[in-house]
Amino acid sequence: MSQKNEIPVLILSLLITLGLAGAGVWWLTSSRSNIGNLSPGNPTVSEPNTANSGRSQDSTQQRFSAGKKQLVPGWSTAAKQSAVKALASGDYSTAIADLETSLKTNRNDPEALIYLNNARIGDRKAYGIAVAVPVSTNIGSALEVLRGVAQAQNEINQKGGINGTFLKVLIASDDDSPEIASQIAAALAQNPDILGVIGHFGSDTTLAASKVYQQNQLVAISPTSTSVQLSGISNNIFRTVPSDRFSANALCRYTIAKLQKRKVAVFFNSASSYSNSLKNEFTTAFYADGGQIVAEFDLGNSNFNAADSVQQAIAKGAEAIMLASNATTIDRALQVVQANNKRLSLLAGDGAYTAKTLQLGGAQATDMVLAIPWHILADPQSDFPQTSKQLWDAEVSWRTALAYDATQALIAGLERNPTRNGIQQTLSAADFSATGASGTIQFLPSGDRNRAVQLVIVKPGNRTSYGYEFVPLFGL
Repeated sequence: MSQKNEIPVLILSLLITLGLAGAGVWWLTSSRSNIGNLSPGNPTVSEPNTANSGRSQDSTQQRFSAGKKQLVPGWSTAAKQSAVKALASGDYSTAIADLETSLKTNRNDPEALIYLNNARIGDRKAYGIAVAVPVSTNIGSALEVLRGVAQAQNEINQKGGINGTFLKVLIASDDDSPEIASQIAAALAQNPDILGVIGHFGSDTTLAASKVYQQNQLVAISPTSTSVQLSGISNNIFRTVPSDRFSANALCRYTIAKLQKRKVAVFFNSASSYSNSLKNEFTTAFYADGGQIVAEFDLGNSNFNAADSVQQAIAKGAEAIMLASNATTIDRALQVVQANNKRLSLLAGDGAYTAKTLQLGGAQATDMVLAIPWHILADPQSDFPQTSKQLWDAEVSWRTALAYDATQALIAGLERNPTRNGIQQTLSAADFSATGASGTIQFLPSGDRNRAVQLVIVKPGNRTSYGYEFVPLFGL
C-alpha cells in the first residue's frame, strides 16, 4: 500500500545487494516498457506470489486476499470461515453456498460479497482489479470503501460481466501506512492479473504509492484522498473525490456569507498531507475573501491541550473554529468540540464525517458544518441511494458512493481497452465519462474529479442510533 514487474536478473541481483547493504527502501524498479499491454487477466486473478522471496515479502503476501483468507477483523461467521477454507482448496460450490449463508446472517459484509462474486467466477476468465484499504487500522472507513467496490462488482457481474468477461476483486490491507502502501503497490504492479487499483485511503498513503504506479503504468483511482498535492502528480493517478480546494472554498463562503464570521482559529495535524492541504487551502481562500486566521493549533502536537487551545483562540478574537482533522486526530478534534461548548461556530472537513462525531460530539457538535463530497439525501433523483440500501440493509456514506464511482470508472476503462495502458488512455481522454452514484464521472487533466462538494450540518435526528445526524445544506 513486494516488488515490481519483471526486470533483468543482473539488475535484480544488484538491487538486492544494495538493499542488504542498507541502501534503500524502494524495491526493484521495472525495466519493462510494455507492461500496460499485458493480456487481460489470468482466470484466477491470483494473489501475489512472493514465495521464497524473503520474510518482508511473505509478510506482504498475507495482506492480500481474493477469498482464500479473511482480512477484515471481527466480521466472521462460521459459514464465512468455512467458505474461506473451501476457496483455498478450490471448492467453489461449497464456498458459494457458505458465503450466501453468511450474507443472510450479515447482509452488510462487503468482504463476503466480494468473495462470493469471485467464487461464482471460479476458474473462468476474468478481469482483475484490486482495492487497497486500511482494514486493520480504520475498519469503519475500510468497510465503507469495500461496500462501494463490492456493489459495483456485484452489479456488473449480474449483467454478464464486461463485454462477457466477469470482474474479480483482490483486497489488499495497507494499514493506511505510506511504507506498506508502497509495498502493496509494488506487489500489485508485479501481478499481471491486476489491471487497475481502487485506492488508497489517506492522502499520504496515496502519495507514497503513486510513485510505484507511475513507474509501472498501473492506474489507481482514489475515492478518498483529497490533498491538493495529488493534483497532476502522475498520469496514472485519478480521484473520484474532489480536492481540498473545493471543500476549503465552500467552507470559506459559508463562514463569511452565512455565518458572517471573519476571524477563525484552525486546528490541524501538521503530520498529515490531507490536514495540511485543507488548512492551507482554507487559509488562502479565507484571506482572499477578507477574513483572518487568528490562530493555528496542531492537533498532532504531543503537548496539545484542547481546553487551553480553545481559550487561546477566544482570547485572540476567534469567532469560529475550523477543524482540519484527519483519521488519527479525530479524537482530539472532538475534545475541541467538547471544550468549545458551543461558544464558537464549528466548521470541519470530511475527516470529521464519522460516527464518532455524532456519538462523542453529541449536543456539543450540533450546528457544526462539514464539507463532504456527497450525501445520500442530497440527490433524490439518483437510483444509488435506494439500490445501496436494498443491498446493504443500511444507508451508505460518501466513501461508499465514491468507491462505487471509482470502480465504475475502471469498468468503463476495461470496456474500451482492457489493458493497463488502455485504461489509462481511456480515463485521460477528453471525451471520457461514466455514470456513478454521484452523477457523471469525468476527470480533469490533473486526474482530479471536477465536482462540487456538499455542505452538511449536524442536527438532532433519528436516522442514526446516536440521536444526531448529518443533514444536507442546500442553496448555499
